[in-house]
Amino acid sequence: MKIDKMETYRVAVPLKKPFRTALRTVETAETIVVKVTCENGIIGWGEAPPTVVITGDSLSSIESAIHNVLKPLLVNKSLINYEGIFQGIQSALVGNSSAKAAVDMALYDCISQQCKLPLYQFLGGHKNEVETDYTVSVNGPEEMGEDAVSYVQQGFDVLKVKVGKDDILTDIERIREVRNRVGSKVKIRLDANQGWKAKEAVYAIRKMESMDLNIELVEQPVKAWDIEGLKQVTDAVDTPIMADESVFTPKHAFEVIKTRSADLINIKLMKSGGIYQAQIINQLAEVCGVECMVGSMIETRIGITAAAHFAASKKNITRFDFDAPLMMAKEVVDGGIRYSGRKIILPSDPGLGIRDVLFTENKQELTS
Repeated sequence: MKIDKMETYRVAVPLKKPFRTALRTVETAETIVVKVTCENGIIGWGEAPPTVVITGDSLSSIESAIHNVLKPLLVNKSLINYEGIFQGIQSALVGNSSAKAAVDMALYDCISQQCKLPLYQFLGGHKNEVETDYTVSVNGPEEMGEDAVSYVQQGFDVLKVKVGKDDILTDIERIREVRNRVGSKVKIRLDANQGWKAKEAVYAIRKMESMDLNIELVEQPVKAWDIEGLKQVTDAVDTPIMADESVFTPKHAFEVIKTRSADLINIKLMKSGGIYQAQIINQLAEVCGVECMVGSMIETRIGITAAAHFAASKKNITRFDFDAPLMMAKEVVDGGIRYSGRKIILPSDPGLGIRDVLFTENKQELTS
């Protein structure tokens, strides 16, 4: 089964409400969609949203990496020897993890279709459904409380609450307001998106512990490069600490695990460069007794479907953050995962289970 051609599409979908974190505000989800066609007619889909402040990837850089580097490497190559294919993608260029991820997931889509298996079964088949949290954007405490109540009323019993913007006291007030509004039974996860310094994080988390706010975990409290600060926070508090932006590659994961700088790791395909490396990160963590979450950027149902297939296939992945398609005002994907409240059901069709992608304007064909 040889790769015949690749095509890319720019797709833009407005969000129902602006998505705000300590790092950025998103009002429209922009993404590069990759379509891989094999000589036997099998079509695979992938996606790469630009997240310049996290991965450094823009729409143009993603297109350039695919068109100028990955396309010449892959077109006319056989997917039978896919181990070499995926290693070649990772070594072909430095960084550009989002472009790598989009091509990686499209190729996994093709390979698992050829094997006549849903991708989650091809990867291990641990389960066929997962439950997602829902993200509360960082705004004023009252607005965040109202948003949290709305999401709970929609059936979500795990909330991922964004903090790390403004000052520590305001962040504490945000969490107190959310907890007071949703009650004690809803799980609350915090995501500071690198917004705190180590001492600030220790103060804030200890304060929330003393207030019995019952925080399940705190994600990436300090800058991505500050592994010592991450460890300082992890060692100083009782609340579990999760590394996110600090872990892109297996080497990053090894360093965090070796130094015990975090209790948990958040894997995202856009950081790892796709499913191939994400599996290595999870295996490293599992061997060392560290559970993983699989999260996402602001992606359409294409990228979230690929991430959900990977996450559902592995026992060590115990938490899931796949709410982005629910934030979008329009649906652009035919097929893929299906939502039933907080529950995500994996498709039984071979591959990702995506039949087509809509709004495919601005096509750039990458053929041989």
